[in-house]
Amino acid sequence: MTPQDRWVSQTGVTRREFMAAAMCAAAAPLIARPENRPPLLDAHQHTKYVGRTDEQLIAHQAYHGVTTTVLLPGAGWMLSEVGDNASCAALQANYPNLFVRFACSDVAESRTVDVLRGNIHRGAIGFGELKFKVAVDSPEMHRVYKLAEELGVPVLMHFEFEMYNTGIERFESILKAYPKVNFLAHAQTWWGNISADLDPTELYPKGPIKPGGLSDRLLSDYPNIFGDLSAGSGANALTRDPDFTRGFVQRHTRKLIWGSDCHCLNGRGDGNKDGSCIAARSLAALKDLVPDADAYRRITYENGAALLKLKPAA
Repeated sequence: MTPQDRWVSQTGVTRREFMAAAMCAAAAPLIARPENRPPLLDAHQHTKYVGRTDEQLIAHQAYHGVTTTVLLPGAGWMLSEVGDNASCAALQANYPNLFVRFACSDVAESRTVDVLRGNIHRGAIGFGELKFKVAVDSPEMHRVYKLAEELGVPVLMHFEFEMYNTGIERFESILKAYPKVNFLAHAQTWWGNISADLDPTELYPKGPIKPGGLSDRLLSDYPNIFGDLSAGSGANALTRDPDFTRGFVQRHTRKLIWGSDCHCLNGRGDGNKDGSCIAARSLAALKDLVPDADAYRRITYENGAALLKLKPAA
């Protein structure tokens, strides 16, 4: 059995998928896109995600025709689930046409500013994923916001009730205090708050959405906040009330950015407990919800590319 055959056997991908991944890995700056699909930016992915290998990550992205992937490192407790700054930098160095990366540091540590600044100087283009047990307006987070303002980079934040970046109801004051900093908002409490009647203890609410939610309003009122549609929380927000979400997506066509945050092994759900791929679910939902092809391209590529100052795709 050749190494390729062994890898195909272990991951469950087909030989065709394996070759697509290999072709993407070796491609020139304009990556060949399967079936002439338009460019696709995945704004939320991780190395070593729940034990997934780099080869499996590349296969997952190739399966969905992803043109560019943003690697989000972890730090501190997060390293039990995802890779660190070094693993993201190494993968980007090996495949510079496929990956860009953010930087992360445990915000409670005194060295955070040095770690973040150093990684930006070495090629990172943003901060995140920031997923630590601090309040959104804590002194620790203000250090990060001020550094992001100084360096001109975006900040991607995970909001989860009474766990990470708590006090989302005070996040508006941060948007006002740092108008030059672009924020990407992500996770359960952010997406739950598209509804005005959220029970904050319910992380994946179901059923009809009541208009007037905090996240909906912030996206409308502040130019420096963007919605990261990744993970089960983003997919849940897109699918729980399609009648509401069609209007929501139309209102915020220029403020929403697609990402997967999916840890399945091959784009077909292998490795996920429920056998599904979050990337597949959210892309399918978007295709059903967006008003036209131009809006779909904005959400799945152009908004993120402009925010991250990426080179235009063909």
